[in-house]
Amino acid sequence: MPNIPSINIAGRRIATDAAPYIIAELSANHNGNFDTALEIIKQAKASGADAVKLQTYTADTITLDSNTEEFQIQGGLWDGRTLHELYQEAYTPWEWHKPLFEYARELDITIFSSPFDNTAVDLLEDLNAPAYKIASFEAVDLPLIRYVASTGKPMIISTGMADDEEIQEAIDAARSGGCKELAILHCVSGYPAPAEDYNLRTILNMRERFGLVTGLSDHTIDNTTAVTSVALGASIIEKHFTLDRDGGGPDDSFSLEPEDLIALCRDSKTAWQALGSVNYGRKCSEQGNAQFRRSLYFVKDLMAGDVITEDAIRSVRPGFGLAPKFYDEVVGKRVLVDIAKNTAVSLEHLS
Repeated sequence: MPNIPSINIAGRRIATDAAPYIIAELSANHNGNFDTALEIIKQAKASGADAVKLQTYTADTITLDSNTEEFQIQGGLWDGRTLHELYQEAYTPWEWHKPLFEYARELDITIFSSPFDNTAVDLLEDLNAPAYKIASFEAVDLPLIRYVASTGKPMIISTGMADDEEIQEAIDAARSGGCKELAILHCVSGYPAPAEDYNLRTILNMRERFGLVTGLSDHTIDNTTAVTSVALGASIIEKHFTLDRDGGGPDDSFSLEPEDLIALCRDSKTAWQALGSVNYGRKCSEQGNAQFRRSLYFVKDLMAGDVITEDAIRSVRPGFGLAPKFYDEVVGKRVLVDIAKNTAVSLEHLS
């Protein structure tokens, strides 16, 4: 039996032989309202997600307050804004973190976060975060990865925009920092990202090349890509989650609504169950139908000693007679007893 890579977050084993681990990414979808953040956590739990994830930064810990061209966003959802303006709107206030963690724990849904600098890690350590996620844009920040790894907690690293060499560097940084339980997510850092950009077969290659638990951070606008990834071995699925896709927040438009998350949790588990294992045997649901397969039947009356001719037998349903593969062997034999038509052919009838 081959060794299956696995990690464990808050008592939940994550591996290809376990149902996919579903992470609802709260991100900026609270839109500055603490009660909305609470409701997103509540709905994530009600939808069946395994975990809800925050992002821990401030505008000043993630970027600089500059209006120069380098700090301006051109194109896409956030066209015309500076990075500082975007993150000032999108961040989750740090004073919210403790009550959000407490609320999630009351509801019995795992909560953790993506830290974007060392001070964020320190805050999350004070809250006893059970795991850490490294965002795609931070996958090249090897000092941050090493600092997160020094906590000894499980880590998940998104790989959007990273080539295979950069992915390996991030893995090496996590390992050298002390991380024992590590997973990586295939990701396309487009918001939203078209399904055709995902090249999901990469997941198979990532699992083989890096030997780690592998999953998907999905920024497409529906569930098709995510559910399909399960068939290729994705053990983790992360999707942005909102109460209202038309809410007007920076991430709302490419996030799942509650009914979508319910469908994702249901369908990804069904996809995983359907994979099963290599099995050519008759399945439980087939047992009662085997009798309706084809078999050989006499279609005319015969007397004992008669030769069985081609027009005397046929392959028909149901399956109580000899299998059709014996047709050529039966033709030309003699019957030992009188036979009435519509009788199933059996060996005891034949000479």
